[in-house]
Amino acid sequence: MSIWECCELLNEVVDESDPDLDEPQIEHLLQTAKAIRKDYPNEDWLHLTGLIHDLGKVILLPSFGELPQWAVVGDTFPVGCAFDQANVHHKYFKENPDYYNPAYSTIFGVYSEGCGLENVMMSWGHDDYMYLVAKENNCTLPSAALFIIRYHSFYALHKAGAYKYLMNEEDVENLNWLHVFNKYDLTFTARARNGLMLRR
Repeated sequence: MSIWECCELLNEVVDESDPDLDEPQIEHLLQTAKAIRKDYPNEDWLHLTGLIHDLGKVILLPSFGELPQWAVVGDTFPVGCAFDQANVHHKYFKENPDYYNPAYSTIFGVYSEGCGLENVMMSWGHDDYMYLVAKENNCTLPSAALFIIRYHSFYALHKAGAYKYLMNEEDVENLNWLHVFNKYDLTFTARARNGLMLRR
């Protein structure tokens, strides 16, 4: 299917973690891309990234596996190393067997300092799905775009600065673009009638 056909599929998607359920997901993609284009007119790759960053949410649909909400949306985090307290609902990580596994419970776990986030396994979700679709199909978007797609729900990193010890130099540069993008992904919708609602 084309990218636009995939965008239209998002009209059938409900992201229960999104506080603004009155707006279809496609509206969020269009608003994000349009706002980025206004402020960064010469960064066409960033406009496109804004348009496609949430397309991975199609895995909520029956034709894409109909995965449960908890496996598709919400914050993402690395696995294979200690869970940082900056992760949302950190207290519940103690119920995960990996929390007590000596191979995974140290700061680096199965990784090494500065190994690069592309070598780190992330919790599954729409971010990683879309990243893999783009990567496996040899898309020509720059590495910053793939970084944004894969880590835009990795709030422990780009909001709290956690896990930076796993980053390499390219990650550090790309994180700057993710911070730029994040301002448009988490925007206040002008159509909210009952106060301002935060979009994710």
